[in-house]
Amino acid sequence: MKRRELLKRIAAEAKRQNMNWALDRQGANHDVFSLDGLIIPVPRHNEIGEGLAVTIFKECSPKLGERWWR
Repeated sequence: MKRRELLKRIAAEAKRQNMNWALDRQGANHDVFSLDGLIIPVPRHNEIGEGLAVTIFKECSPKLGERWWR
């Protein structure tokens, strides 16, 4: 999955649920985003493997709901 597609999917769902999704800071290898106070690190690779994408989606689950990405 492309990194920008992953970010787009999270941003769209956050907007749909009226939550704040914003870039918090940039690290050496990751960008750190804030999802309504929940910290989500996202690697800077252009291509993110499906397993890692699901892991990142699961990290968003406490705010967006169980299995929101399906």
